[in-house]
Amino acid sequence: MPKNSYIDIALPDVARLRQQPDTAVVDVRDEWEFDEFNLGGVNIPLPDIRARNAELLPYQTLIVICTNGVRSRVAAKDFLRQPALQDKTIYHLHGGLVEAVD
Repeated sequence: MPKNSYIDIALPDVARLRQQPDTAVVDVRDEWEFDEFNLGGVNIPLPDIRARNAELLPYQTLIVICTNGVRSRVAAKDFLRQPALQDKTIYHLHGGLVEAVD
């Protein structure tokens, strides 16, 4: 049975959760934003998430992040609609990376 929701987390949770096996941080910002500042992980800009979802198949847990939480929320909801990703545990960085650079 597919999971129908993601879990909102705060910035300090990202560091803890990303240490777990089979976990990927998925940054859905544009490449230039990722290059300017990032926490690491996989950079898949929001418009590319459907085309590049195969890159996420090896991971059981996905932590989706962006600047202020808007694009990552869209991505997290979209991941839940994709049959290949429905068995994943999906975390969403609520409020985004603006917390990290303030």
